[in-house]
Amino acid sequence: MTEDARFEDGAERPLRLVAQTADDVPVISALVQDAVFPASEMTWDRGARRFALLLNRFRWEDRARAERQGRAYERVQSLLVVGDVLSVASSGVDRRDDALVVSLLSVTFTPGADGSGEVLLTMAGDGAIRLTVECIDLALRDVTRPYRAPSGKAPGHDI
Repeated sequence: MTEDARFEDGAERPLRLVAQTADDVPVISALVQDAVFPASEMTWDRGARRFALLLNRFRWEDRARAERQGRAYERVQSLLVVGDVLSVASSGVDRRDDALVVSLLSVTFTPGADGSGEVLLTMAGDGAIRLTVECIDLALRDVTRPYRAPSGKAPGHDI
């Protein structure tokens, strides 16, 4: 009998995930929710049609285990790379402000014609980055070992 993977199954290994369909995008979004990064850690390589962010990602997949074991929550540096990007537009995010730290709330995909569409990165404080893409091509990869979350707390949101 085969079983679906559980969220916690990735708790001890670096994540390496891809999203190539609209159904894959919410998984990436859940894992990068509340990631923080300096605005200077965004890059768009127009020639390679690639947009990348170096994130400090909260390890949601390890939260329950950390609570059971009574240990600190963790973050990890991760690369979120979006391929086949045709254009980039942003609002409320000034890449030139080296002191600006951005908090990523969600990643969504709105389909267009023939597999194209828009990937929307929504930030706390009304910031957003819209990526017009030829197709869905997202990759999330942890690039460092996990480290103790500086706040010592899990992210929370008032509704």
